Order: sequence, then C-alpha cells, then structure tokens
Amino acid sequence: MGRRILWASLSLAPATVAVDLALEPGKVTLFLLAALSLIPLAWLIGESTEHAAEHTGAGVGGFLNASFGNAPELIIALFAVNENLPQVVRGSLSGSVISNLLLVFGVTQLAGPDDAPIDRRSLLVQVALVGIGVAALAAPVALGYTGDPDRHSVVVASIPVAVVLLLVYLGVVGRNLRRHRQLQREAPSAGSWRLASALAVLAVATVATAFVSEILVHSLDAFARAVGLSEFFIAAVIVAIVGNAAEHGGAVVIARNGKMRLASEIAISSGAQVALLVVPAVMLLSLLFAHPLALSFRWIELV
Repeated sequence: MGRRILWASLSLAPATVAVDLALEPGKVTLFLLAALSLIPLAWLIGESTEHAAEHTGAGVGGFLNASFGNAPELIIALFAVNENLPQVVRGSLSGSVISNLLLVFGVTQLAGPDDAPIDRRSLLVQVALVGIGVAALAAPVALGYTGDPDRHSVVVASIPVAVVLLLVYLGVVGRNLRRHRQLQREAPSAGSWRLASALAVLAVATVATAFVSEILVHSLDAFARAVGLSEFFIAAVIVAIVGNAAEHGGAVVIARNGKMRLASEIAISSGAQVALLVVPAVMLLSLLFAHPLALSFRWIELV
C-alpha cells in the first residue's frame, strides 16, 4: 500500500511544474507543493540506486546516489549565484555537508538494523576528504574575514583552492572505485531491475528533482518571509535539508531494507562530494556569471 502511494505521488512533480507555468499561485503554496514533490522523487532515487547497486556494489552504488542526489544542491547554488546571493550559496553548501554527515547518516543508523556491517575504511576516507576540504578553505576564509568577503582578491584566491579540491576528490574517487571493483559483489536478487533500467529511472528522477528544486528556490524566500525566518537559517537549514531530500529518502529506504553499508556510503560520500566537488564546481562555474563566488565561508560554517 505504501509503495502504491509513493508511485502515485510521483505525479506531484509534473503537477508542480504545470502549476508554476500555467497558474500564478502564492509563493507559499508553490513552496509547499515543491517540497512535497521532492519526497516521492527522493524515494524513487533511492529505489533505483538500490537496484543499480546490486549490479555495481555498495561503493559504486553510494557514489551514484551521491552524484545524482547532489544535483539539487548544485542547481540551487547556481541559481543563487545568478541572483547574486553569495551568503545563501555558501550557507546552503555548508549546511548541506553538515546535513549529510550528521542528519542523514544519523537517521540511517536509527532506521537500519543494529547488527548490520558498514565499510569503516571507506567511510573514514570520505570523512578525511571533508577534513582536507575544510583545511583548504581556511585560506580564502581568512582573507574574507577582513574586509569585503566577496572582493576580487578573495575570488582570485579561491580559484586554485577549487582546482586542488577537485583534483583531490577525483583522485580518491578513482582509487575507491578500483578498490570496490576488487571486492566481492552480491549477486542481483531475482526481482532486481536491469542495470540499464535502474540507471534510466535514476536519471529521469534526478532531472525531475532539478526542475522541482528550481521552483523551490524561487519560492523559498517568500515562504521564509511569511514564516519569519532569517536568510542564514534559510540557507544553512531549509535549503540544505530540502536539497538533501534525495539523500534523506534514499538512504533511509535502503537502511530500512537492511543494507547499511550502502546507506552509510550514500550519507558520508554525499557530504564529501558536496565539500570537494560541488563547492569547487560552483565556484569555478560562477566565473561565467556576472558575480563570481568567493569561497569566504563564515568561520561558523567552516567548523
């Protein structure tokens, strides 16, 4: 019964897009519609990733879910860059890392069985990646602490930091993928989807999530004003949690099915991917916009 409701509720995503295009609803209503639409999309991303992981293994499966699931964070950040909202961008990205490492990972531990094994070595590597990212960001953060945090010199100093973070992340990911290919993989169950089907569904769900996230970010500010929330809270908490809906839903679904290794990989690798891939990618892509992003996070965001 629950699965039927989730399948039926997938119609909320195209309905939200249609309402946004054809009607002129209030921003609060549109925000709520978009937020509700992300719930079944998050479930579908988790469902398709679980089937894909039966063919690829937990490490690659977690990487796939983190890659597709982080599309909303990237899109939301780029929309905010285009609107010249650097504090919103930095707050949402730092909040996303914290949300994945603490909230998503914690919920998966509560949702899954207590005796299920996890890949501690892989998780420690991902946490170390986040630590490297924090250390690298200390330079632009220190520059931004004195004077205008978005001045040109801080932007220039952020470019080599972003490049180094990308190179470190890609190097470690390549190593992890080679390692997981050498590990024994579970045979796909009788009811599992074909790998091509699982990846196709995962891609479609991610595209739909991106469209809904675009609507969400445009209506979020009006919603926040209606309920009396600050800009920092919007960015670091609301935007981060909404952007992580895919990781929340997907990891919890997988954890409840007893696959704690994959669920843990999703949460931790997603946090590392935001820190070392999404953050530098947004910074470098922002150079194409009128107002490039400086990686001058607040100290409270960095720690």
